[in-house]
Amino acid sequence: MNATNESGEPTMLYRDPAAPLDARVRDLLSRMTLREKVGQLNQRMYGWDAYRRTPDGRFELTEALHAETERFAGLGALYGLQRADAWSGVDHTGGPGVADGAALAGLVQRHVVERSRLGIPALFVEEVPHGHMALDGTVLPVNLAVGAAWDPDLYERAAAHAAAELRARGGHVALVSALDIARDPRWGRTEECFGEDPHLAARLTEALVRGMQGEHTQRFAADKAPVVLKHFAAQGATVGGRNSAESEVGPRELHEIHLPAARAGVRAGAAAVMAAYNEVDGMPCCGNRALLTGLLRDDWGFDGLVMADGLALDRLARVTGDTVSAGALALDAGVDLSLWDESFTHLEEAVERGLVDEGVLDAAVSRVLGLKFRLGLFEQTGTTTSFPSGGREVSTALARAAITLLRDDAGTLPIAASVSRIAVLGPQSATFAHQSGDYTAPQRPGAGAGVLDGLRRLAPPGVDIRHAQGCALTGGDLSGVPEAVAAAAASDLAVLVLGGSSARTPDTEFDANGAARATVSEMTCGEGADLAGLRLGAAQYALMDAVVATGTPTAVVLIQGRPHVVPDTDAALLTAWYPGPWGGEAIAEVLLGIAEPAGRLPVSVPRSAAQLPVYYNHKDVEYGSYVDESAEPRYSFGHGLSYTSFGYGPPRLSGRTVEVEVTNTGQRYGRTVVQVYLRRLITSVWPRALELCAFEGVGLAPGERRTVTLTVGGDGWDRTDTVELRVAESARAALDAVPVVLDLRA
Repeated sequence: MNATNESGEPTMLYRDPAAPLDARVRDLLSRMTLREKVGQLNQRMYGWDAYRRTPDGRFELTEALHAETERFAGLGALYGLQRADAWSGVDHTGGPGVADGAALAGLVQRHVVERSRLGIPALFVEEVPHGHMALDGTVLPVNLAVGAAWDPDLYERAAAHAAAELRARGGHVALVSALDIARDPRWGRTEECFGEDPHLAARLTEALVRGMQGEHTQRFAADKAPVVLKHFAAQGATVGGRNSAESEVGPRELHEIHLPAARAGVRAGAAAVMAAYNEVDGMPCCGNRALLTGLLRDDWGFDGLVMADGLALDRLARVTGDTVSAGALALDAGVDLSLWDESFTHLEEAVERGLVDEGVLDAAVSRVLGLKFRLGLFEQTGTTTSFPSGGREVSTALARAAITLLRDDAGTLPIAASVSRIAVLGPQSATFAHQSGDYTAPQRPGAGAGVLDGLRRLAPPGVDIRHAQGCALTGGDLSGVPEAVAAAAASDLAVLVLGGSSARTPDTEFDANGAARATVSEMTCGEGADLAGLRLGAAQYALMDAVVATGTPTAVVLIQGRPHVVPDTDAALLTAWYPGPWGGEAIAEVLLGIAEPAGRLPVSVPRSAAQLPVYYNHKDVEYGSYVDESAEPRYSFGHGLSYTSFGYGPPRLSGRTVEVEVTNTGQRYGRTVVQVYLRRLITSVWPRALELCAFEGVGLAPGERRTVTLTVGGDGWDRTDTVELRVAESARAALDAVPVVLDLRA
């Protein structure tokens, strides 16, 4: 069917922006050859191999890109055109920055359209794990810090900013971790999880989709980006905390713990999900038809795109025998778009051999084309938005909200006005290089602030701030400890900044999918950096013991991507997770009392790796203690202290609504997070000890009282249940809270 242009000449329906989207897809699909269709499902290249910087500073396209667009007469999608990191080798000497990223995207897109017989543009797919992974982009705190903030509205604003940056540089699709649940903190990708709880992850996944995609309409706004939710499903259930290991989960564990965030994201309108590496009940997710079609599409009604993780499809050859049948299995299971695999390049042969029906291929191509139409790519090949301002403020606000005060028995914090000499110590104290998580682009010198920088800028005039590193993040070199101890002994207060790092360096060895194969730097976390234990570097413990032994009041700050084991001491203890490059300023604000510690733990903190698992929502059985150690976590899920105190009145229940009166009973403004936990009493299946079912943050002035109303309910409520609802400030406190009973059998 043809329409006409402004001159009255016939034009193809798929080029008519006024035509219904489905009609445009059908028209275009009907004109495509089998080879062209297969090309739309392939995302073959590393994007940084598509261009090079010329001596005069311009970009030129490579023979590799020319060969790829020739192979399928176009290009379905291109991964990581603007990715910059140690793996890609892209840095400020040759990569695209804010000023020329959109121009590079336009150059590549024009080439793709010219090489396509039907003028089909490519999708530019980018990593946006905590901000767009590109040069000079805003780096946000990692997901574990987002979980610690317990603030979906704030995260929605941060996600919207990240989407606007991506689109301003010519990118289209954002890959964002959201669905993995942190069940074993030894896993290096724990930093990519919102936490250990499915309800918290679901609320934040909804916020992510709303922020990045905006209103659920047919067309994406110019500053919004379709999001690919990673990873579907149960990748966080990895055995032994080892990356890409098997996942031993039964159907109920899968549905109760690992699927609620994905379900929430689908309901919020997520444009796509990424099939995970792991297997579920023996079948890898990317070949699991029961998961990708039976559950995701048939049961949940998902009509978006399913993308495979990098090189995952070729692994299916272990199941099918060769890459041709592996591609057929994945396509029939529900995968629409590959990532670097060879398997999907053979789909033409798979169709011709009858291994998969062409109608299945057409459905996948239709979903890819539909997303391109929703983005308006056929109407324009460039970008129409300017780069947004305010990234530093957004990142710092999220970092500030995530800082969690775990212990302060001596009242060391906030730093008193009488303190005139502060020793800032430790391997994380004077650098911002290790404050950002994995998947972070190289940062320019000065584009961040460590804790030392923040304290020097924000401390009152006249405060003497001295510094000593003391030791490195890894290893046992104690040669710097005496200098640090001397600085602490001569000060009124010691701020000891410890932790880990996910910073990759050029000498890191990488797998073909970008995971770290062997870490030769200070990298102790991130993809491929799994730990058997949860201890910090040996010298860090020696430094902490020596500083505390001076008798100088000490505040320990942990900058980390997973909960590390820290023994009890007399020191105050804060955790900031990876707060981003400007996190040092946020930490300084909290130390000085300019800002309040508002964070709450999104994961339980173990006493040792030998205890694992220690997540709070285990099955409700009579757990005994170990002979040699407590079975309880050192700090419970939801825990976090304030510089003030709060009183909770008795909860009142009306239907599915819980009301509780909260009062600030202290002398300072503060924010508490009201947490509602469910405990099943009479149920058709064995229950969990507790389940978070609602939460709400509330900020109160001294003496202020407010009634907080929370609605409970949703998926997983069994009509045969009688449940208790307990309102508290942490999972541990909920066990002692006065319950209200809700009979769902009525």
